[in-house]
Amino acid sequence: MADEKKEPWLNFLALTTVILAVCATLATFKGGGYSTRSVMSQTQASDQWAFYQAKSVKSNLYEINRDMLEIEADGAGAKDAARLRGKAEAYSRKVATYDQEKEKIQAEAKRLEKVRDDAQKHGSAFGIAVIFLQIAILLSSIAALLKQQPVWWLGLIVGALGILSFVNGFFLFF
Repeated sequence: MADEKKEPWLNFLALTTVILAVCATLATFKGGGYSTRSVMSQTQASDQWAFYQAKSVKSNLYEINRDMLEIEADGAGAKDAARLRGKAEAYSRKVATYDQEKEKIQAEAKRLEKVRDDAQKHGSAFGIAVIFLQIAILLSSIAALLKQQPVWWLGLIVGALGILSFVNGFFLFF
């Protein structure tokens, strides 16, 4: 059996394939993290909006009861009217409290939605990186099997796009 001399570019092919595989693994890991953050933030934002809705319903009930008490007070005697108006005023204060609480809840829900949107942008960039990096690894594998250097060069170009997308996943520069 004759010893075949290994072509020097095959060493570089092996090295670049390992680098591409490491980047693909890291991009998958980071993309998964951002995907989890996106889902968790969406869940938390949904919880805040449900809380907001519950406060709105309670506020509405107090408004209806207040209005009913004011109508009753208009038809009641002086003593009962004062008591009913006092109760209606207490309900007005409760409505004002709910409105303040709703503002805080709404701000928190919107903050969580921004976190979700940001995580989706990062996750998307990492997802694109994984696609390019996997295609580059595939092309490098084909180049190694067929010993076709032009296929490896094509894999390097696709891999460069993958690495660019990988870096973009951190910084979102495009």
